[in-house]
Amino acid sequence: MFCLSDQNREVSNYGSALGESIGILMENALSQFIKPVAEDKGYIFINVGNKNPKTGKTKKLLLKDNNGIEYNIDSLIANNKFQPIILFEFKYIRYKKHNRDKGSWVCTAHNALRKRFSSIRSSITVLAGSWSQTSKKMIKSFKINLFEISFIDICNILEKYNINFQWDEKDRETPKNAWNNFCSLSEEDLSHIGEKIIKPIKENLRKTIELTLDDSLPREIKEIEIHITTSFGEIKSFTFGDIKQALDFLETADSSVLLDTEDSPALTDP
Repeated sequence: MFCLSDQNREVSNYGSALGESIGILMENALSQFIKPVAEDKGYIFINVGNKNPKTGKTKKLLLKDNNGIEYNIDSLIANNKFQPIILFEFKYIRYKKHNRDKGSWVCTAHNALRKRFSSIRSSITVLAGSWSQTSKKMIKSFKINLFEISFIDICNILEKYNINFQWDEKDRETPKNAWNNFCSLSEEDLSHIGEKIIKPIKENLRKTIELTLDDSLPREIKEIEIHITTSFGEIKSFTFGDIKQALDFLETADSSVLLDTEDSPALTDP
């Protein structure tokens, strides 16, 4: 839960501190919502790593890919063997100039982890704030389920608590006043803000999680991808609907055709 002591810390950038705090409230509310949904299906919700044996404090939730690179994941749902089933990312940004970096990180991390953990059925990200259509399209292209909370909705919620969340990037006075008003809120108010922020996506998010965790559904092969890498580093990808199509391709494919890059798009192609 968000702690009032976090509000009372000394800050140099009021806007950044308030944005970070809103992100924490959203993440707390989502965690409290997702946990019982997972447990009702017999699964485990995890949003922290193991405890440090020396300090007793919990570590970040870190997962390694096949190259040993660690990624700090916001939370996940695991089965009783502690195999990850669903990965979650909760991202809030105020300015669109930051969304490409954060969006790219989600795509890179989840794609790398899914290659190592074959138990993962789904990736889910909740994007709050200002996100461009290009970044959202990029995230969806990595087969990540996307739920969006608009910036204006957050502003309208905070306005009811006398917090003006809309200011120009160079404005210093408005975010300072907004931060001071935010710091005067009670724990109950903070909790209510988090709940109101995630309310528009809750039911669709619940349905997506429950469907993903439904073990009664038959497991089928949806598609097969074959990637060909040449000694020069060129990559050609082929997608097939079933095993037979893929096998037929491998049995009849001519190496000269696989090495041919003449069909690659040029920079002038639309």
